[in-house]
Amino acid sequence: MNDFSPVIEYVSRYVDLSDDEIAHFKSFLKITKVRKRQFIVQPGFVCMHKSYVVKGALRGYLIDKEGKEHTLAFAIEDWWISDYSSLISQEPATLFVEALEDSVLIQIEYEHQQQFMTEIPKLEKFERIITQRSLAFHQKRLLSNLTKTAEERYDDFMDKYSAIAKRVPQYTLASYLGFTTEYLSKIRNRKGLKS
Repeated sequence: MNDFSPVIEYVSRYVDLSDDEIAHFKSFLKITKVRKRQFIVQPGFVCMHKSYVVKGALRGYLIDKEGKEHTLAFAIEDWWISDYSSLISQEPATLFVEALEDSVLIQIEYEHQQQFMTEIPKLEKFERIITQRSLAFHQKRLLSNLTKTAEERYDDFMDKYSAIAKRVPQYTLASYLGFTTEYLSKIRNRKGLKS
C-alpha cells in the first residue's frame, strides 16, 4: 500500500501544494501497520516520528509513580499523534503511544520533517498552522480541567467526540477526563447510558 492521499488531502486543507511539491513530500512519508495493543512510542526511547491515522484508534498516556495511567490524547482517522515533547527535543519519551485498534498510519520521521520544511516552504507554514491549532486545543483542555466539573467535561467530550467515546475502552476515557471508571459509570447511569 502506497496510498498517501489521506494525508495529502489533510495538508491541502491548509496549504496549496503543486504536483512537484506533493511528489517530493510523498518521498518523506511511510505507511506503517500496527496491531491492537502495539506501542509506537515508549518512555525512555526517543520518539522518531509523528503519525497520521489513516485507519484505527490510538492513545497517548503516561504512568505516574503510583502506577496510575493518565490518558493525554486520543487519535482516530484524520488525526495526528506522537510524544511531541520527545519528538521536538529529541530527548527520551515520557509517553506511551498505543494502538487501541488495529491501525494504519502514515508516519513522518523527525529528520524528514526538518528536511521538508526547508525544501518545501509551504510545508513549514502547514506545520506552523497545525502546531498553533494544537496549542490552542491543549490550552482549552487545560482550562476546562481547571474550571469545569467532571460532569461538564464529560458532556463537552460527548458533544464533540462521541465517535471516540464509542471506540475506546471506558477506563481510557475516564482517565482522559480525569476521573475513575466508577465515576464515569455513575455519570453514564445518571444520563441513562450503558457503561
